[in-house]
Amino acid sequence: MSHYHGDHVANANSFAGATWLVRKVERDRMFSETPIPRSDPANYASLKDSKTILLEKDEYDVFGDGTVVIKSTPGHTPGHNVLFLKLKKTGPIVLSGDLYHYPEERTLGRLPVAEFNRDQTAASRAELEIFLRKTGAKLWIEHDIIGNAKLKKAPDFYE
Repeated sequence: MSHYHGDHVANANSFAGATWLVRKVERDRMFSETPIPRSDPANYASLKDSKTILLEKDEYDVFGDGTVVIKSTPGHTPGHNVLFLKLKKTGPIVLSGDLYHYPEERTLGRLPVAEFNRDQTAASRAELEIFLRKTGAKLWIEHDIIGNAKLKKAPDFYE
């Protein structure tokens, strides 16, 4: 999960038997007593007792080979992440979570009004743009309806 908002937790409870990779600040907020805007703890409550790895570094190389890397991009939520994938045939891509919602946010330099911390979002975006240039990765923005429509859907896949 990139973050705890309802449109990004999917069927999280179905994965309570898996190992959960999450930033401590995100997990703490998810299970605090304070209500969280745009979040329903019932959608991820089963993760509370899951085997959990708390991510501490800015990057977490899931398999140790650079093919799947979780990158810290706080701002939208305290422990928001993006996911870097290095696919053999497709090449490098980054799944944006909600660091960006629309391509125009990149071209116009606009920030959403409902960020947990707008300054952190701006800093995370600046760091990610450097990373994208360095790696040549394509940015896939999940909320981009036009861009998303062009992507392969099951049963097709990316290699």
